[in-house]
Amino acid sequence: MMNRQNLTPRQADRRNFLRRSAVGGGGLLLGLHIVPSGAADQVGKPAALDAAGTAVNFQPNAFISISLQGVVTLISKQPEIGQGIKTSLPMVLAEELSVNWQDVRVIQGDLDPIFGNQSAGGSTSTPNNYNNFLLLGATARMLLIEAAAQTWGVPASECRAENSAVLHSPSKRRLSYAQLVAKAATLPLPDPTTVKLKDPKDYQLLGRRIGGVDNLAVVTGKPLFGIDIKLPGMLYAVYAKSPAFGGKVVSANLDAIKALPGVRDAFVIAGTADLRGLLPGVAIVADSTWAAFSARKQLKVQWDEGKVANESWDGFVQQAQALSKQPGAQVQRKDGDVNAALASSAKVVEAAYSYPFVSHASIEPQNCTAWFKPDGSLELWAPTQNPAAGQNLVASTLGLPKEKISLHITRSGGGFGRRLSADYVVEAAAIAQRVKAPVKLTWSREDDLQHDHFRAGGFHFLRGGVDAAGKLTAWHNHFVTFANRVERDGKSVLQPGSGASLSGDEFPGRWAPNYLLEQTPIECGVPMGPWRAPGSNVFAWVFHSFIDELAHAAGRDPLDFRLELLGQRDLVPGSGERAAPYDVGRMRAVLKEVAAKAQWGQKKFLRGQGAGIAFHFSHRGYIAEVAEVTVSKAGALKVDRVVVVSDIGSQIVNLSGAENQVEGSVIDGLGTLMHAELDIQRGRIVQSNFGDYPLIRIGDAPPKIEVHFLRSQQPVTGLGEPALPPLAPAVCNAIFAATGKRVRQWPLARVDLSWI
Repeated sequence: MMNRQNLTPRQADRRNFLRRSAVGGGGLLLGLHIVPSGAADQVGKPAALDAAGTAVNFQPNAFISISLQGVVTLISKQPEIGQGIKTSLPMVLAEELSVNWQDVRVIQGDLDPIFGNQSAGGSTSTPNNYNNFLLLGATARMLLIEAAAQTWGVPASECRAENSAVLHSPSKRRLSYAQLVAKAATLPLPDPTTVKLKDPKDYQLLGRRIGGVDNLAVVTGKPLFGIDIKLPGMLYAVYAKSPAFGGKVVSANLDAIKALPGVRDAFVIAGTADLRGLLPGVAIVADSTWAAFSARKQLKVQWDEGKVANESWDGFVQQAQALSKQPGAQVQRKDGDVNAALASSAKVVEAAYSYPFVSHASIEPQNCTAWFKPDGSLELWAPTQNPAAGQNLVASTLGLPKEKISLHITRSGGGFGRRLSADYVVEAAAIAQRVKAPVKLTWSREDDLQHDHFRAGGFHFLRGGVDAAGKLTAWHNHFVTFANRVERDGKSVLQPGSGASLSGDEFPGRWAPNYLLEQTPIECGVPMGPWRAPGSNVFAWVFHSFIDELAHAAGRDPLDFRLELLGQRDLVPGSGERAAPYDVGRMRAVLKEVAAKAQWGQKKFLRGQGAGIAFHFSHRGYIAEVAEVTVSKAGALKVDRVVVVSDIGSQIVNLSGAENQVEGSVIDGLGTLMHAELDIQRGRIVQSNFGDYPLIRIGDAPPKIEVHFLRSQQPVTGLGEPALPPLAPAVCNAIFAATGKRVRQWPLARVDLSWI
């Protein structure tokens, strides 16, 4: 028996998959019924039958169907939010299936237990499905080859699949998949342990640049998004919530609203105390979105705003500064003696870094269409990243059985973590429960910006030391973060916002010989949620900016300082049984490669120009980046070039999509660094639209973004998030190189970068 320690990640993952999925020679794959639901009598045979019992297509599993005409239909089960998963995962199936991509049509799957997990967040869609999808495609290919072999009366070993057909090598005979569908549909499913995957060197599709399957529909304005949904007899709704988070309705001029043109109804929803659920508010239902939005302008509500109305960003800043002078509430990690090491260091650097709350600012505002049927069932159409969470929240909030709730997944016009929440879904469902017709709830841009589940702000109070040889001796970080008070197991506890809790394993924890990480939460009523690369999106900026400060204090080249700090170990174990090790070898490799690609240390820069370097491990990806900038004497910033080197495993699925994700991460990260900031006053968000919450413009984007990938023999992973975190520190370190000014506060719009 092969020792598990000697398996490659690909082999180990496949072995585990086969062990889990082998049921009586192949009844289940991926925990999924291999035949469509409703055809239970055909378990073990990959067919879809008509009323007469005749095979009408070849359907070996829940994701693949080939018609008698040779049309290959692949189901994309994960939500498409612009990350390209609706194209890339079907590509994995198509590769092992050996089909011509031109023969393929892709359909978005609805929420269904047959598909397994269907959330899209944390760059998990690819790693959670890649190996399983290879096996599903290969199983279908094996059945088609067997069908051809039986048709010809030859051994299957003499046949191969290629370009939507099976070829018999000795005789040069060929049968298209269309010709094999009827036969293949009658064959029993093979034992999963006998299914052979392709050698990656033989891939014809994976690793190529493939355009998105929805591209034409998107650019020609076809209805794909949640906001495009139209149903017969549909009504339109808006939902007004307290401007101060969590406020309750005291009274509203409902009679006056009901009398307005086009308004069908207006009513109060009591809601719950869950900041990420159904908050109290007033619903207006009308004949059109325009009528509903117009009526809302006439709505007058008296709110009980509660204690959150006392909260403000200025108040949070004062609390953080006071807390920084006290010991932290929790010690997340303690190695050595930081105070003693700092006292004996040749140089000590102290710095305070801060960043504000920011919004997701998806271009498509939140929306959902809901329809309560006479039989008590509920049908939903939603642009969601986490359809199961929407179903669960609706079921628990409205007291409905989950099996009575169906959810259709539409394409999302951006998400970045916002659509992992389901507040807009439960709002639509609660409104539809009162209305005997399908209802589409649409948020205004102001709703979307001011009732987001925000990326938490934070404050880091840092001290670091280096010795006479320029080596790091000590690192102390007191992280002041934000937390909501929630009920858990009958107790009231503080729960840090998503990405607002710092692990002691975060670099340079585990590397610094004397290390102290303290964390203190500030209680707040601001709803928080995951924002692209949660935690990493700000932690990378803080840590790799401060590392740069220490490198310069030590008189060291920032690249050499980082490589020395990483050291020569291959793996650094994590703390605790479940903590993942840090692959130092992979990080060293991308750091050296980005330095080579950017010609680090070889280019001469004029005053006002400079280069900065940073790296970060985030969401299974090892990424290093170099940014080159020009800063005018008046302080105007231009990012001239960004070089990115990524190691996300052994295989790039769709090169076009991967490049797009890296370039998008650079632009998104830069826009957030330059502009994004929300002010909080009296428990409410001050900014209301893109006029006072600007997004990055074309002129601010780097004219050169160079994307490079290193292949490692590691499991394939996603790329929606890991390339974003290193951008901000690389740019800020470049600003220092150009001007001598350190950036310790976000956004750059608040920082004076002028120099003489």
